[in-house]
Amino acid sequence: MNALADHAPSPVDLEKAETLIEALPYLRKYAGKTFVVKYGGHAMGEESLAESFAQDIVLLKKVGINPVVVHGGGPQIGKMLNRLGISSNFIDGLRVTDAETAAVAEMVLAGSINKDVAHYINRAGGTAVGLSGKDAHLVTVKKLTRTKKDPDSNIESVVDLGFVGEPDHIDTKVLDLLRQSDVIPVIAPIGVDEKGDTYNINADTMAGAIAGALKAARLFLLTDVAGVLDKDKNLLTDLNPARIEGLIADGTIQGGMIPKIETCIEALKKGVDAAVILDGRVPHAMLLEIFTRRGAGTLVRRG
Repeated sequence: MNALADHAPSPVDLEKAETLIEALPYLRKYAGKTFVVKYGGHAMGEESLAESFAQDIVLLKKVGINPVVVHGGGPQIGKMLNRLGISSNFIDGLRVTDAETAAVAEMVLAGSINKDVAHYINRAGGTAVGLSGKDAHLVTVKKLTRTKKDPDSNIESVVDLGFVGEPDHIDTKVLDLLRQSDVIPVIAPIGVDEKGDTYNINADTMAGAIAGALKAARLFLLTDVAGVLDKDKNLLTDLNPARIEGLIADGTIQGGMIPKIETCIEALKKGVDAAVILDGRVPHAMLLEIFTRRGAGTLVRRG
């Protein structure tokens, strides 16, 4: 009997070794870089996915990448408002937020959700700290307004969304300090204006603004679809602004994907190397995207 054959590595072990070899160039490429990750959708609602997400974030930190997590929480806010008997109205997918709704949003986002996300990361072996845009002057906002055109008269009017804001200034001081440590920031999408009023912020928009301010190597938007699909439902893996313009014009990109794509393009303009839209329902989707040649989502880059 051949002793060498008896101790031959299993196919599974060989596959693991090949995976590490494939990942090595990417580990070198991204060492010391910053990744901003918007975490939301079903990945937040299912424990197994929350655990795999936390494992991914911890791994990134362990290999020398600096992850910054920005989380959403729209469904959880909706559930709490329903429990409290507070009705919600939406305009173009944005919740109209009066003072009462803003207080509930802050309680849910900066409270239970923020601490749960940090807890999962800590349980996976990381050191996470929960923040909101109100901490350390991180995010100063301006009131977000929308215009709506009357289909009959064609007259545009300004729609008041209440306490819904968009980032006006990002003070990266606290994030710069954390990048030099083992601590992983987990940020709730809440900010204040110059008068000190609290505003709710769309989590994609918040993540894009923070990624731009940090000049991140990657912005990841985890969502509940595979990425940008063509008209035959095939995944488009590599896009740039010029091609995106055509895909919006011909109706390939539509609905809720448009603001996500616009967030990616805006992040590129602010200095982010590339942005990725990928399916947060796939376990370890980020690792597949970062460390394999094939990737796992839609990469958006300048050219």
